[in-house]
Amino acid sequence: MSGPTGLDAAIEYHIVNSLGWPGLRPLQTASVEPVRAGSDCVLVAPTAGGKTEAAVFPLLSEMIASHWSGTTILYVTPLRALLNNLHARVSSYCSWLGRTSGLWHGDVGQSERRRMLAERPDILLTTPESIEAMLVSRRVDHERFLGSVRAVVIDELHAFAGSDRGWHLLAVLERVERIAGHQIQRVGLSATVGNPKAVGTWMQGSTEGRKPVTVVREETPPTVSPEITLDYVGSMDNAATVISRLHRGDKRLVFAESRRSAEELAFLLRERGVQTFVSHSSLSADERRQSERAFAEAKDTVIVATSTLELGIDIGDLDRVIQIDAPRTVSSFLQRLGRTGRRPGTSRNTLFLATSLDGLLDATAVLLLWQRGFVEDVIAPPHPRHLAAQQLLALALQEGSFGASDWSRWWGDLPLMADGAEVLTYLREQEFLVEDQGLLMIGPRAEKEFGKRHFMDLLSTFVADLELRVVAGIREIGFVSPLAIPAAKDRAQRPLVLAGRGWLVQHVDWTRFTVWVEEIRVKGDVQWPSGAVAQSFEMCQAKRQVLLGAVPNVELSKRIPGAIDRLREERAIEVSNSGLVLESRSAGGSRFWTWAGLKANATLLAGLGLDVSGVENESVRLPDGIKARAIRTADSEAFPIVDEEAISGLKFSVALPPDLAAKTLGERLGDPTGATDTTKCNVVQVAKV
Repeated sequence: MSGPTGLDAAIEYHIVNSLGWPGLRPLQTASVEPVRAGSDCVLVAPTAGGKTEAAVFPLLSEMIASHWSGTTILYVTPLRALLNNLHARVSSYCSWLGRTSGLWHGDVGQSERRRMLAERPDILLTTPESIEAMLVSRRVDHERFLGSVRAVVIDELHAFAGSDRGWHLLAVLERVERIAGHQIQRVGLSATVGNPKAVGTWMQGSTEGRKPVTVVREETPPTVSPEITLDYVGSMDNAATVISRLHRGDKRLVFAESRRSAEELAFLLRERGVQTFVSHSSLSADERRQSERAFAEAKDTVIVATSTLELGIDIGDLDRVIQIDAPRTVSSFLQRLGRTGRRPGTSRNTLFLATSLDGLLDATAVLLLWQRGFVEDVIAPPHPRHLAAQQLLALALQEGSFGASDWSRWWGDLPLMADGAEVLTYLREQEFLVEDQGLLMIGPRAEKEFGKRHFMDLLSTFVADLELRVVAGIREIGFVSPLAIPAAKDRAQRPLVLAGRGWLVQHVDWTRFTVWVEEIRVKGDVQWPSGAVAQSFEMCQAKRQVLLGAVPNVELSKRIPGAIDRLREERAIEVSNSGLVLESRSAGGSRFWTWAGLKANATLLAGLGLDVSGVENESVRLPDGIKARAIRTADSEAFPIVDEEAISGLKFSVALPPDLAAKTLGERLGDPTGATDTTKCNVVQVAKV
């Protein structure tokens, strides 16, 4: 090692002699001072950038220097598999200093938990739900086990920040802070995001007494530009043929955007004699682990995965990443790209295989945004009022009762509780909570709604935006946003369009987040489905630019120019250099090609006083009489009103007043900024020939 690092001497010794590193990476060097100083930090680097060590090494050094004892560091991730993967690594780092680590999540048995309660590990690797379970458990002495916590490391911070699970984590950490009686340092680890400072400020939760967050980036540019290739193969069958013939002898990770696509591709690869493994969320944890372990140890092999392998789970050195069609975001692409180029002498690479013209459009748009340096901002879901209700009920379980007048001290000014007073009033009115001598405790309605399995249903939250699985018989077709489902009264006339086919919605089960459908023939009006899963305003705008002539500067296969020409020819009426196209239909009504994304389109329709069900990403259907002038004066602040049944898909919505639950869901399904930008655009009116 070239010079002092600021770390404990034993850690410096083991970095060189146990890990065999010549020194620290730039991110790790830059993180030592702010992390050891106790600052709240966001450490940003691509996948495999050494973020875990950048956080753990300085915290362990401070643990030794300041004589921390007990469980002083929580290490939180969104996935159990990632915790399992990290545990051995973190344990070895602790052992260098005579310290210990423990693993606590839903798969860890009671005997191991009892051992950790008796012999507290210095670092506890866990999930937000497990911390919540500890807080409400009568078997855990909260002050003894959590009262010593000094710091929390939040791995995959961007994954938390973009979902309700992140709000839940922040609320739980506020309660741990009140038990500990002191501020807990927060260190977030993230892949590349567009707004790391804002995400870090969000991570801090309650602002009481907190200094501004410190952002530490991996600034070292790659020595070699990544190898990005775009190819059009036209079908999944052709994609399997290309994968089976290319890069033989290499270890290849193939990303597909649905479980159905992953299983289909794996089957086709095995038919072609390729050793193939699969990883997606419908497989058991054991089956996924076996696949990942076998893949890590193999050479000439392929693993086909959904986003389950996008996060930092170690599956060994990779030679190639292959993307079927396109990821939903540039951020996802960067995560996947970062899986390659880890060995000396290798470079980062991704091969895009478009299986349809729509897939080609999406892939080209993602690459166009990436080449321009665009990365999505990570924004927490707005107005988590349903989680405020969950937290108030969880506090009653934790404490047995809490003061009706001083409940807010548990969360300070955490935005999650901004509407806490209104929510609490409803909980009391409906006897979710009952009062006795100024103390609130669990009431009969809470027992009825959430009391099964010792209130386990109250201790878990959604991981991502609400989406529903579409199933025909026993076959999974894909996923849809609630906004894409036609209203009950219109389902016979307005089929759901998904995977290039039309589907008659037979039943929506909001408790299981499943849409049961039957395939039907559809008219030419839905020849070009714009996707039922929400795409961002920026993504849709990039797709429009591709149709107008933009092409990313990456390697293009010989098949690409002809495919893009066909794509532009077939969709020529949908775009114009002069503005957004308002296309009049001979059968009545019109289609407005907004290229604004599903949420902005729903907001625009709501602002025009129109039904938002069945909305699409690229366009909206308008009735007769809606002209360009009306579009320009639409209320872009209106929030979409969805089917009443959809409200049950917002977990804990039963603990909110119905109108507040509807408003909460509507605000989450809207995009007022995108709608505003759309209303400001010039509108070109054309008649369909």
